Amino acid sequence: MLKVGLVGVGGISGGHISSWDNLENASLTSICDIRKERLERYPDKKHYLSFDEMLEAEQFDIIDICLPTYLHTEFALKCLKKGINVICEKPISLKAEDVDLIYNTAKENGAKFMVAQVLRFWPEYEFVKQVYEDKRYGKLLTGKMSRLTSYPKWSWDNWYTDESRSGLVPYDLHIHDLDFMVYLFGKPTVENSLKLKSDTNYYMRNIYNFGDFSVSAEASWYNVPYPFGAEFLFEFEDAIVSLERGSFKVYESNGKVIDFRNSSECEGEISIPKGSAYYNEIEYFANCVINNTEPDIVKPEELKTVINILNK
Repeated sequence: MLKVGLVGVGGISGGHISSWDNLENASLTSICDIRKERLERYPDKKHYLSFDEMLEAEQFDIIDICLPTYLHTEFALKCLKKGINVICEKPISLKAEDVDLIYNTAKENGAKFMVAQVLRFWPEYEFVKQVYEDKRYGKLLTGKMSRLTSYPKWSWDNWYTDESRSGLVPYDLHIHDLDFMVYLFGKPTVENSLKLKSDTNYYMRNIYNFGDFSVSAEASWYNVPYPFGAEFLFEFEDAIVSLERGSFKVYESNGKVIDFRNSSECEGEISIPKGSAYYNEIEYFANCVINNTEPDIVKPEELKTVINILNK
């Protein structure tokens, strides 16, 4: 049984904590945050207000880092130098040089490290990967992706709105879609880039060229209570695969429309991976630790490629 600790009980931690609690081969025993009220939501865990104290008092197989971006490298290195395996929320860092620093430290101390780039484990996106690789619908022609929501005025210490600590929209939202593209298609060139930024709004749109096709991607923080939404549309020679307005569908060139919300229609002829993406990524990393295999579904060279594009 893996013994797990988690640091940073903020918004994203809920998906991580429930996933650890549902794993049969791991036990999330301890959680840490400087805000006592965040810890009180989980009375079945040991509570720590100091991360150094938690590391001193407990023995862990894995630490799950759900802290603000600017703390990722510091806290990952603390764990890895003790030989503790680390899964860390995205992004790994705002600086490309931190990628080698973290991975080299992990290797030197016999530990494993993975960034939780969750789209790589998200069923709808995994399906796009399947059809792109097996070419069941022919070649990919075009694509578009979007990730839109309201300005995160709720963040602790307003760290999200501080570019030096969060990287703003490129690292909060757009990094998800860019990471997925680099993971699936390789390194692109940026054909066109637009950024419109003010104190309360941030909109960006990039067009990425992969040689035979291009993918456009937009992301935004709006100064209104706009609900979060992530969508895509990929046009293949013989189908369009789309996640739009809450619907996930395939529109085939023969006139057939496959609606993934109707499981009986999909049974026997088409399927997507099952389960929560947060559970999938955490289960994958836990199994890598148990089986002593590298978590190479997320590769350091891809992470550096993404950071270098975002920092241009």
